[in-house]
Amino acid sequence: MTGENDDIREGGHRPLDAERLRRVTDPASLEGIDAAGRTAAAGLIGQPRAYDAIRFGSGTRAPGFNLFAMGLPGTGRHSAIRAFLEAQAADARPPDDWVYVNNFDDPGKPRAFCLPSGAGMRFRAAMDDLIADLGVTIPALFESDEYKARRGALDQEFEEQQETAFAEVNKAAQEKSIAIMRTPVGFAFAPKREGEVVKPEEFGELPEAERDRIQADIKALQEAMKQVLQQMPRLEKARRDGIRKINNELVGGTVEAAIGEVRGQFHDMPAIQDHLDAVARDLVGNLKIFLEAAATAAEAPVPTNGVPAEREPKLHRYAVNVIVGDHERDHRPGEGRKPGPKQAPGEKQEPGEQQEPETGEGARGAPVIWEPNPTYGNLVGRVEQASRMGALTTDFTLIRPGALHRANGGALILNARDLLLQPFAWDALKRSLRSGAITITPLGEQLNLLSTISLEPDPIPLDVKVVLIGDRTTYYLLLRLDPDFPDLFKVQADFDDDFARSPDNAALYATLLMDLAAREGLRPVDNGALARMIDETARFAGDSQKLSLQVGQVADILREADYWAGESGRDGITAADVARAVDQRRHRGDRIRLRMQEAITRDIVLIETDGAVVGQVNGLAVLQFGGQSFGRPSRITASARLGTGRVIDIEREVELGGPLHSKGVLILSGFLAAHYALDVPVSLSASLVFEQSYGGIDGDSASSAELYALLSALSEVPLDQSFAVTGSVNQLGQVQAIGGVNEKVEGFYDICAARGLTGRQGVLIPAANVVHLMLREDVVEACSAGRFAVHAVHSIDQGIEILTGRTAGSRDGAGRFPPDSVNGLVEARLRSFAEMRRGFARKEVGEGHDDDRPI
Repeated sequence: MTGENDDIREGGHRPLDAERLRRVTDPASLEGIDAAGRTAAAGLIGQPRAYDAIRFGSGTRAPGFNLFAMGLPGTGRHSAIRAFLEAQAADARPPDDWVYVNNFDDPGKPRAFCLPSGAGMRFRAAMDDLIADLGVTIPALFESDEYKARRGALDQEFEEQQETAFAEVNKAAQEKSIAIMRTPVGFAFAPKREGEVVKPEEFGELPEAERDRIQADIKALQEAMKQVLQQMPRLEKARRDGIRKINNELVGGTVEAAIGEVRGQFHDMPAIQDHLDAVARDLVGNLKIFLEAAATAAEAPVPTNGVPAEREPKLHRYAVNVIVGDHERDHRPGEGRKPGPKQAPGEKQEPGEQQEPETGEGARGAPVIWEPNPTYGNLVGRVEQASRMGALTTDFTLIRPGALHRANGGALILNARDLLLQPFAWDALKRSLRSGAITITPLGEQLNLLSTISLEPDPIPLDVKVVLIGDRTTYYLLLRLDPDFPDLFKVQADFDDDFARSPDNAALYATLLMDLAAREGLRPVDNGALARMIDETARFAGDSQKLSLQVGQVADILREADYWAGESGRDGITAADVARAVDQRRHRGDRIRLRMQEAITRDIVLIETDGAVVGQVNGLAVLQFGGQSFGRPSRITASARLGTGRVIDIEREVELGGPLHSKGVLILSGFLAAHYALDVPVSLSASLVFEQSYGGIDGDSASSAELYALLSALSEVPLDQSFAVTGSVNQLGQVQAIGGVNEKVEGFYDICAARGLTGRQGVLIPAANVVHLMLREDVVEACSAGRFAVHAVHSIDQGIEILTGRTAGSRDGAGRFPPDSVNGLVEARLRSFAEMRRGFARKEVGEGHDDDRPI
């Protein structure tokens, strides 16, 4: 490069000072921070808007004011909402219990009724004790001497009545010499003579008058026997009624006494009293169930494993199914107990996520339930079936609660994506919220896939606050596509991705990290490590003046730093451990970046880092693979010749360029037309291309680099290949901010460092991106030592001066650029193109072409 280039760099285009490349937190500024002063709402730091939305949404009980918490994973949505709701629920009235009991009038429609909190389990235990006691007492009563005596007397009376009735008929038959004989088909009558039954042939030889008399006697006896036999069912009914009366007199008092004890425990609960009335009636009418159960138990083998035998299925009719109670809210393994130590699916584990599992010591305020697997059945409940004697059967005791049951009276937290992926779960949730009731309908029956008889449990009234956690895309899609969504989820809690980097906020962040270390049992974190963690937080935010609220990523680094501190034998986490954790995370995902860098250093992919070339510049792009992102330089070339004023984007022509990239190229055409040779038509044909690019390209962050290459091609002034360029440009020639500035600078630095830093290499970035710089420490060190440079430019003129070492040039009073400036050379070239085109047009006309085309 020329000495002119050195003069330009020293006169107004100096590189950025090292202090502006990475804002560093002073560990001394964190002195005096005590983790003991942390707040319970640590997960809500920097989220005032989300906090206000959560407070309002959870506080109002108006219908439809459910919440949708949206934001990036790892911003503390789940932990913050859970902590807030649990703190609020701790002072709330415990919700009522709900139980299902048998409907003795229609067993297919179990009854549900509400009980005060804690009464459901007591009622179930009382009914279990009642049936267990009666299962022993009732069979014993039937074995008592009193019962046997009364039953024997009744049976004897019945037998005597039978015998008396038959004796009268038998006496009449003897008087008339008629024999009564029992046959398999009933009673038969035959005449007797001398004590012997007359044979049929002998009967036929009797005189006709005697035969007629005998037949008349037999007919009269048959009528008398018929009347006796007709009395037997009435006598049997009287016997059964007598037995029932004895049973009722004997057992009724015992049953009523046993049920009376249960009544006394729940004297102030009308629903239980009504149910006990029905139980008492059914018990007396179905005493044989207890006798059969006792007989079955007597025949069953004695268990050797200490596990009691299963209750007789017919006795289930008296059980109580506690669908919502303390045990259902706190002790259902794997199904939505209060959120514990595991994070939400799709959400990074964050500070505030860790919590000791619930101990379930009774009801403590309203429930806050997290359902990690919101299937249809897990949401609204289900009716299970049991295999008995080779057949599937069900009853009200097999009704299982869903998350809506367990959260009733409190709050239910769901992951929106998981919910929407489950068939029919979203519709079931909406239906429950709209109707204000939970209706358990088997999914197969709802789809008309099953024709089997199932249960129709009573619906249970629903009073719950539902919180959906998801990303912004899901929220806006639901808002647009589902007309029910805005009526059911009227409150949005929008979590920010970052917040201002101030001393107070840095102290809050440090407190949050110390809290995490204490709760997870990590090693103590010194101030140097906290300061380095805050710097990494700013790097995650991509802004030196912001701190990232994706706390999960930062927490992961702290956990890894704890591991490396242990590997180094330290008792605490230091800045060196944090730095090692950051480096190791990058190293683990560095394979693709290193392969690309290797291709460049071996000249397989052509990138120059020294010298000067006309119409060629190093552009910068950011590639993302999984959780890793890195910058990669790309060669951009431009060519210019006489033409019709068209700038050809080769990427767009072959359909590799996206719309944003195409827009950036079209802006270049507008810039050229508005800045150069304003009194003549634009008469060039230019082409732009990313060399050795074999995939799609989008975005306008390379538009300034493309313009530099095009200006170089027009002016024929070479561009310094020691630089790489990023930034978009507008039609006014202003260089605009882009994304991924840190990765882009570091990507070109790594190539230069691999080839050997010359002290002349650097990167041009938009001045608006200076606030985003949080470069790696090795890059900052190289810049501080003068071995690398980062230049911030506001305009294309500033950038072209750095790249060419020549003045860009401004128009004088006559509207002309200095002839030896870059702009002057570009304008002169464009004018020459216009003159050449005009000359071609005149030549065509002079040769006889009758052509009135505009020139």
